[in-house]
Amino acid sequence: MSTPTKATGAENVFWNLDDIYKGSEDPKFALDIDAAKLAAGKFRDKYYGKVGQLNAVGMRNAVADLEKLTADLMRPSIYAMLRYATDTADPSRGALRQRMLEMSTVLSSETLFFVLEWVAMDDERAERLLNDPDLAKYRHHLQAERRYKQFVLSEPEERILAEKAATSEAAWARLFEELTAEVRPVIDGEEMIWEQAMSLLQQPDRDLRRKAAEAITEALKPGLRTRNFILNTVLLDHATNDRLHGYPTWLSSMNLYNEASDEAVGALVAAVTDRYDIPRRYYALKAKLLGLEKLADYDRMAPISDDPTFVSWDAAKDLVTDAYNSFSPEAGKIIGEFFDNNWIHAAQAQNKMTGAFCMTTIPEAHPYVLLSYTGERRSVLTLAHELGHGLHGYLAGEQTLFNAETPLTLAETASVFGEALTFGKLLAAEKDPAKRLGLLVGRLDDSIATVFRQIAFNRFEDAIHNARRDQGELAPEDVSALWLKTQREVLGDSVEISEGYSIWWSYIPHFIRTPGYVYAYAFGFLFSLAIYQRYLKEGDALIEPYLGLLRAGGSDSPETLAKKVGLDVADPSFWSGGLDSLDALLTEAEELAKVVQG
Repeated sequence: MSTPTKATGAENVFWNLDDIYKGSEDPKFALDIDAAKLAAGKFRDKYYGKVGQLNAVGMRNAVADLEKLTADLMRPSIYAMLRYATDTADPSRGALRQRMLEMSTVLSSETLFFVLEWVAMDDERAERLLNDPDLAKYRHHLQAERRYKQFVLSEPEERILAEKAATSEAAWARLFEELTAEVRPVIDGEEMIWEQAMSLLQQPDRDLRRKAAEAITEALKPGLRTRNFILNTVLLDHATNDRLHGYPTWLSSMNLYNEASDEAVGALVAAVTDRYDIPRRYYALKAKLLGLEKLADYDRMAPISDDPTFVSWDAAKDLVTDAYNSFSPEAGKIIGEFFDNNWIHAAQAQNKMTGAFCMTTIPEAHPYVLLSYTGERRSVLTLAHELGHGLHGYLAGEQTLFNAETPLTLAETASVFGEALTFGKLLAAEKDPAKRLGLLVGRLDDSIATVFRQIAFNRFEDAIHNARRDQGELAPEDVSALWLKTQREVLGDSVEISEGYSIWWSYIPHFIRTPGYVYAYAFGFLFSLAIYQRYLKEGDALIEPYLGLLRAGGSDSPETLAKKVGLDVADPSFWSGGLDSLDALLTEAEELAKVVQG
């Protein structure tokens, strides 16, 4: 059997966390924890009950103190999380992560009063402070905190909720991660880790894809009821928090965090669902290219060629670095540092956290990237994607901590742009029509997954959150029915959905870790696509504005930051423009298919 288990060259690509700590026994680890505890107490003694009396300089100094304290809390917590991510079965790593979570929760609750007192300040006085030049550095951060004014509770209530978080949503998320990391599909007698089995869905052999899908389904069955209970508990916990705070919808708290109105997000969702014809049309084309009457669910990511390109780790490194460097030597240099300084963990491993991520740390440090590199084209683009996050975090590190944090709606900006740059390199180097078509199909696979699949996920989340609130605990069959309904809405009659696919909702971590997050993928993709289209038209003139956008981090609102690259996300036609670009890409593939197939 041909599988992606062959050597990729990434087998020994592990990250080096020494830039954070030399190990959990590093004396600095304990010193930082002690310093954070001491600082939290001093901060409370100095400012509790006095925030409303601060002038602009006093407020600026207080925010700076809180920022330093937060960074001191984050460093050991980030280290514990990164160690855990590479081996979720190691009890010592899990215990360290939990200890840091508990400590961070307790100490953060000590300083919670500051935001509550600031939010409680009357609007007139707050506005005078915000307009004072002495507070300019933190103006947006403080403005953003006041978005929650009508939804905050008293300090004792908020402290209880904050401290209970470690034994509620955070605990359930960790359990879910450990359970999914242990899922082992068995194909032709060979037990595989999750990423290996999922990558088989991208193989040209249809029988192998079918076997992989069936094996994944079988591997998901044993723990289904437990994962369903976790989901139900997270849904209830989310509903409880929303009810106590008075949020009008299940998504409102996420929208506030993203500095996006419920109406604006609703417009994005409506724009994408109104164009479900694009994925349906695409999957109909792909069925023809594969010689099938209709795709099965396990065919969606299949290559249209029997000879998919295998890319070694070294080749992927060169390709991705060159793509970023061709855009900007500064960007290419930063991307090179990730490889040269061992800021990437790319080896496949048992018990490694599934999926891929880039963890932005604190401004004094640098981001780290995790993925399981398998050598397929998608794995190359995943590398480019996560390194885009890394570039964003690296450049935003020029900001202070509170100003560096980027809303989720802009968090995908650099990652999707990096994918587009890398794909552009692949396409430009390929002159053979059939292979060019294969690349276009791959790009459409990714685009459909990022925009339409994620909005379908959003529709699924909307359905389960509201159903849990209206009906009580949902049985696995109830959740599966809502999953199939929202999947069929996006796929229409273009894809045959198997019975086994009905439980595939149960491995997706976003529903547990960050409820409501998924629409940010579509937002970020369409936003980044618009930037990339401007780059293709304007060339080098857009480089500095784009890098300026990344450097800005979250120091201003998404609408204001978008204007740095000449975009207006408040314009209703903005989303239509991005979707029209996808339509044009699909049309190009359809025309090229006519040439290739004669």
